[in-house]
This record gives sequence, C-alpha cells and structure tokens, in this order.
Amino acid sequence: MPYRIGHGYDIHRLVAGRPLVLGGVRFDTDYGLDGHSDADCVTHAICDALLGAAGLPDIGHFFPTTDPAYENISSQLLLQQVVAELRQRGWAPVNIDATVIAEKPRILSRLGEMKLVLANSTGLLVDAVGLKATTNEGVGDLGRSLAIAAHAVALIRKV
Repeated sequence: MPYRIGHGYDIHRLVAGRPLVLGGVRFDTDYGLDGHSDADCVTHAICDALLGAAGLPDIGHFFPTTDPAYENISSQLLLQQVVAELRQRGWAPVNIDATVIAEKPRILSRLGEMKLVLANSTGLLVDAVGLKATTNEGVGDLGRSLAIAAHAVALIRKV
C-alpha cells in the first residue's frame, strides 16, 4: 500500500514555572506543560500520528521518560528523529494536520509561526501543515485550564 494515515493524541497538565512550548513555539507565560521533555503536546501528537501511520510504536517507546537524554529536550528534535526513523523504513510524510485544545493562552496569532517550525522539522512545505486551535468550552480539565491537549493526523507515502 503506497499511502497510510495515522492518528496521534497527547495531553499535558499546566504547571507554574515551566516554559510553554506548542508546535515548537515558545509562549510568553508564567506556566508551561508538565513533562519530561519540553512537553510540547502538539509536536508529540504529530510524532505519534507519523509513527502510527508507519505501524511503529508510540513516542514513549522511542524516547522513554526514564532516559535522562530526553529531559527538557526540544520536541522538534524528537520530531526530526521520528521523520528520520520513517525514512529509514522507506516512508516519507505527505502532510500533517493538528488541532490544539486550550483555554489559554490565545494561540490563533501564533499558528503561522508554529506551522513554519513544524514544516522545517518534518521537511514538509508550510502548506502541507494544517494547524487549528480551539477551546474545550469550559468542560473538564481542558476547559478549566488545567491542561492542554492536541490531536493530529498524518499521511505518509512509500518512497
């Protein structure tokens, strides 16, 4: 089969005193996402979508939280390694699409920046990166601004 699709999801709790990074872009806030790496849930969801499309294990398999090498690492480096892993197996990304779910901060004005960073990390053209932001309408932990989540899909092709 020359094409495959994959889906990814990630969520991290908000905590004080950590930098907030979404889609490889740092936001000027006094809170960030709790996690072993930079906790960029957008990029993690994209990594899982790409890995899933290739039939590979999830991001935690390749970059375990028990490995100090990945502590506070930029998730863009992880995404680049995921793309390299796919290429080694004869696959290449065609396009990615992600949705960020967050009550805060406001993300809309930074989507273009995020798309550019994600395009650079995947080797895709900017117009092959879809990115949207929405809220959870006050429902659940996401709606109470306790966490930020992201869903992503990816299309890959055999090379």
